[in-house]
This record gives sequence, C-alpha cells and structure tokens, in this order.
Amino acid sequence: MKNLKIIAIFLISGLTISSCSTDDKTIDNVFDTVQRGAILRTLNFNNTYNIFDVNDDTFKFELELEEQDAENGNLLSEVKLYQSFVDNTDDGTDNSKPETLVKTIPKSDFGLSQNGLPLLDFSMKLSEALTGSGLSDGEFFGGDVFRYRLDLVLTDGRVFTNVASGTVLGGSFFSSPFAYSVTVKCVPVTPFSGDYTLNLVDTYGDGWDGAFLTVNIDGTSTDYTVDDGGSANFTVNVPDGTTTLEFSYTGGNFEEEHKYTIIGPFGVEAASDGPSPNPGAIILNICN
Repeated sequence: MKNLKIIAIFLISGLTISSCSTDDKTIDNVFDTVQRGAILRTLNFNNTYNIFDVNDDTFKFELELEEQDAENGNLLSEVKLYQSFVDNTDDGTDNSKPETLVKTIPKSDFGLSQNGLPLLDFSMKLSEALTGSGLSDGEFFGGDVFRYRLDLVLTDGRVFTNVASGTVLGGSFFSSPFAYSVTVKCVPVTPFSGDYTLNLVDTYGDGWDGAFLTVNIDGTSTDYTVDDGGSANFTVNVPDGTTTLEFSYTGGNFEEEHKYTIIGPFGVEAASDGPSPNPGAIILNICN
C-alpha cells in the first residue's frame, strides 16, 4: 500500500512540474511577443471657454499630461492635437467644423514630471480655438462644444490615440482618454442685474445639516439654507450697478442629500449641483 502511495505522489509531482513548465513557457511567450504601448496620463484638465471673454486666462482649455512608454519616455517623438467644433445652437444654421490638425507638439516642448517622465503643460484660449476652426463672431454661442483629440507619435512610427482606425488603440488603468470636450459657456464678466432664484433641496427632508449657499453682492454676504423639511426657495435681487457678484457653497453633513439650482434673471438655469455639491465658488452660466 505504501508503494502505491509513493508512486501516486511521484505521478502528481511530475504532472505539477510539467504543468508549471508549460505555464512558464506560455508566459515567456506572451512577454516575448506582446509589444508594450504608450499612454498620455491626464493629470489636470480644464474644460470651459467663456463667450464673454475670448481672451480669458481663467476659462481656457488646459491640459497637464504625463507621457509613459516602455522606455520611460525615450520613445516619445511628438504629440499632434486635432480640433473639431460642434454647433449646438438651434438657429437654422449649422456652423460645425470637421476635425483638423491645429498643433504639433515636439518632445522638446515637454518638461519633466516628478516621476522623471515627459510632462506637457498645455493651454489654449477661446480666441485661439476660434482661429483654429475658422470661426467668426456670431458663428458660436453658449452650449457649443470644441472637441480635441491627441495622437501620441513614437520614434518607431507607432501612433496611439482614442480610436483604432489606422492607429494603435491606447489604454491604461490611468486616466488616458486621448480625447477631450470643452464647452463654451456664458460666464458674465460683470454681473447681470435682476432677480436670481435659489432652489435648495434636501432629498431626505430634514434640512441641509449645516450646509449653506452664500451670495456676496459688492462685499455684503448672505447665507441661504434649508432649515427644515425638503426644500427652500429664495429670491435674491441684484441691483443695477452691482460690480461684484459671487455665489459659493459650503458643505455640511449628509452631503449626498443636498442639491441646488440657481435660476438667472432671464429665467434660464445659471448653475446647479448635487447630490454632494462641490464646495467653493459657483460659476454661473447665463446665456440669454
């Protein structure tokens, strides 16, 4: 009986060794034949243009990207930036523009990230975007969208982007979309006067649990909240001649229950957020 057990153990051991050897060869084959790609890791992204100030330094297309490849950035050759325009304004005329190459960024324009990899810090104002698409005044408005796509070109000729038509599809567990959309908004440079309506909601129905929305008019601040119940509505009058108008949100407890909507003086939604609204300054978007 002992001999049979010993024979069985040797047989199992042999099968295990054979299996491991086969698996090792398969893994080695994968590493030997699979070609590693490259990504553009998104570190920061700003996606707003302001129609009221086409040369605004605050509201612009901004990207901070880190390039990663199999040789720690040594394969990077250049990045090509493509731009298209989508006209969402319902005025009977479609001013949409097809994709076109607007900029080629060589490796020499990249800096160095804290990880020792190529770092690109890029920005484009609305005025530059309009030039790139050949758009004139009256051909764009709030709600329209500029779309951007990146080609990552390596020194060996391979190209990585967001589509696989004629190129190699990029992908990573990092944020690396290779494509971005930037919306044209109407952020007033000087305040619009009139009545603003604040609609505050608590989905649980027991008030805002310490949270509040602040309106600052020329240095005078007033806080608004839901003291009890599921909602509260307020009308805020902004007088003619107002020079500073700021809205902000301060969070409390149970943020997942809080929502708000701000209606501008022309009866259109100027801002909304929630559940769990972002704390801090609220950017108004008023396209009348």
